[in-house]
Formats: sequence, structure tokens, C-alpha cells
Amino acid sequence: MGGVADLITLDDITAAADAIAGHVLRTPTVASPGLAALLGVPVSLKLELLQRTGSFKPRGAFRKLLGLSSAERAAGVVAVSGGNHALAVADAAGSLGVGATVVMPSSVPGWVVARCRDAGAEVRLTEDVTAAFALLDELVAGGMTLLHPFDDPVVVAAQGTVGLEFAADAPEVTDVLVSVGGGALLSGVATAFAGARVWGVETEGADAMSRALAGGAPVPITPTSIVTTLSAPHVTPLTLEHVRARVEDVLVVSDADAVRGTLTLAERAKVWAEPAAGCLVPAASQVLDRVGADARLGLVVCGGNSTIADVAAWTGRFAATPFPPRVPAPA
Repeated sequence: MGGVADLITLDDITAAADAIAGHVLRTPTVASPGLAALLGVPVSLKLELLQRTGSFKPRGAFRKLLGLSSAERAAGVVAVSGGNHALAVADAAGSLGVGATVVMPSSVPGWVVARCRDAGAEVRLTEDVTAAFALLDELVAGGMTLLHPFDDPVVVAAQGTVGLEFAADAPEVTDVLVSVGGGALLSGVATAFAGARVWGVETEGADAMSRALAGGAPVPITPTSIVTTLSAPHVTPLTLEHVRARVEDVLVVSDADAVRGTLTLAERAKVWAEPAAGCLVPAASQVLDRVGADARLGLVVCGGNSTIADVAAWTGRFAATPFPPRVPAPA
């Protein structure tokens, strides 16, 4: 990608919204009195964890699948993922009658494999991530269409429909916080929510976008975060250029604080979110320290695909407790 000419536009997002209408949910935006009391400013939540399959990912999957030619539909699609992207591709392809193969390392949770198979996808398990990508290349070479989770302007525009809805429902928001994996959701929301400052949030060990911004180009990382749904091994020039042009900054929080954020969302906002969304809570305090107490925050609650056992284990590992009410930084 070479620069501004390559960035998606609001028209691209509007077209994506028209295309996927009727296939995905228009998820609710709600005020959160509990988080407002905690943070000291008004807080609105975009509840994308209520989307089909429990995350925002079906938006991009449906948009890509609906644009396939008849020959591409007949050949089928393939994706590599052990998480929300896999669930979305399996669900969307099954709904549209398109054959889908999902390649994932054998270490992924069994419930993810089961749900993908229940949706009609063929699941191919490999020894590790390297083998998964090798098999992906083989299947694409054989004629299947790749459904990439973020390196595709069609997908970026579709994920931006989250922001289109959020901006329409909460136009008063001044600062929007969005979790970052590969960067498609952040890129799309930042394009759609042009009237507000947009901030990305990563966890330590899943900070591919921060490292790319610091280095001026995408760099490969070996993810170590427990937050696997944010653990992209790299970003791409496509998403990096959007973030450089349209995002205020990308903040990085610890795994422990992401888990504390998950507990806080449950206790204060009554929302069962995965740590990929929980990381927004500690980042919100950082944003308020930078922009001041006049802010009105918007949080994109991107997914809720953590089991009770997952959250219990993380809580024990980090001795995690919900965050106390925020004490503003001294002026």
C-alpha cells in the first residue's frame, strides 16, 4: 500500500453495510452507568459481542463471501484461525451454502473445532501454526479462495460497519477505543467514526501494530499474550497505513490488566466479554489522562468468546480483581 489513495472510504463502508444487511445483526449501543461511575465520564458501549458467533467477525466474512463469483463459490473458501475468525467463516459460509475449510493448529480449544464443524465447515488440524499456514498455501494453490481476517480492503470496510452504526447511535462520543489484532476493525472504525478521536488497544505480547508503528513497517512477532484473539503474528501495510492516517495512538496494556478489565465489564457493565475487549477498560483511564475530563468515551466490545473456565483460570493466575473507581491524574 502506498498511501492515502489506498485507504478505504466512508462510501466503501456504506456499501458494505448495504451488502451485509439481513445477514448480520445491527448490534445495540448502550450507555453504561456502571462504567461512567467507575471512570468519571459518560461511557457508551457498542455490544458487538452480541453479534452472531459472539464477535464482530461475521461482518467481514459475509461481505467477502457475498462478493464471490459462481466459480469461486464452487471451489470453496479457506481460512486459518483458531478463534473468532474461524467461527465467523464457518457460520457465514454455512449460511450461504459455500464450502469452507478452516485450518487450525491442534492446540485450539475443542469447543471451537466443534462449533466450526457444526456449522458445516471442514476443519483441518495441524501440528502447529507454521504447518497451518503451509496447508493454507497448498489449498489456495489448489483453487480455494482465501478469506483473510484483515489484509483485505473488502474486509476492512465491512468491519467498519461497526463504527458506522456506533457513530449513528452515539454521535456525542469524543473518544472511541477499539481492540487491535491485525487491525481491520480499528482501521474500519477509524474511517467510519471521523468525528471522534479513535484509539487502538493491544496487550503485551500481542502488540504487532505498536511495533509496526514504531518501526515504520510491519514486523513479524511471536505472540505471547494470553489474549489469543488479538495475537496476530504481524499487521500488514493495508492496516498500518489506515492506523497511521486515522488513529490517534495505539496503547498497550498487560494481560493481567486485560483480565481485570474483563472482570470489571462483568461487574460494572453487566457484560460478559473476552479479555480482547477487557483491555479497553485500563486503556480508557490512559486516554482520560491524556484528553481530560470532558471526554465522552465509546468502547467497542468486540467479542465475548471466553468460557467460564477460561475466565476463572485467568483470574486465579493473575490474582485479578475488578478495577476500583478511577482517580484522575493531577493537572
